[in-house]
Amino acid sequence: MSESQLLVRRIKDGTVIDHIDPGMALVVLSALNITGRKGNVITIALNVPSSKFEAKDMIKIENRFLESNDTNKLVLLAPKTTINIIRDYKVIEKRKVELPIAFIGIFKCSNPMCITNSKEQIKSIIDVIDKLKPILKCRYCVRILDIDELIHQ
Repeated sequence: MSESQLLVRRIKDGTVIDHIDPGMALVVLSALNITGRKGNVITIALNVPSSKFEAKDMIKIENRFLESNDTNKLVLLAPKTTINIIRDYKVIEKRKVELPIAFIGIFKCSNPMCITNSKEQIKSIIDVIDKLKPILKCRYCVRILDIDELIHQ
């Protein structure tokens, strides 16, 4: 085995988050609220060589399967990410993250005066106005939102 090959054990069941931008794996774990306290074995690889990109981060989470809400969060953090769902050591599903037309109940509006931040039980709806840049806007207060603010709430 050459020095550039990654020596990380396979997982029987769980999720592999691959092709994360270098240095972003810990931010991804935080955004997904994955702390390791639930007993799942979590493997984190930072700045490893990649055949597709110069370097990448990777996370393997045993016995946890990411839902679409989790996947949608990742698109703003690490847009090149792929999600592999593993069952019995085999990839049964492979997803690329992509911007949805709206984030519903995933992020909070950063405007403290927005109705979604009141005592009302209203889910935030963040519309994607431009997928190339990306530009995001709260559907309720019409504020253009800063991606960094959304991610680090």
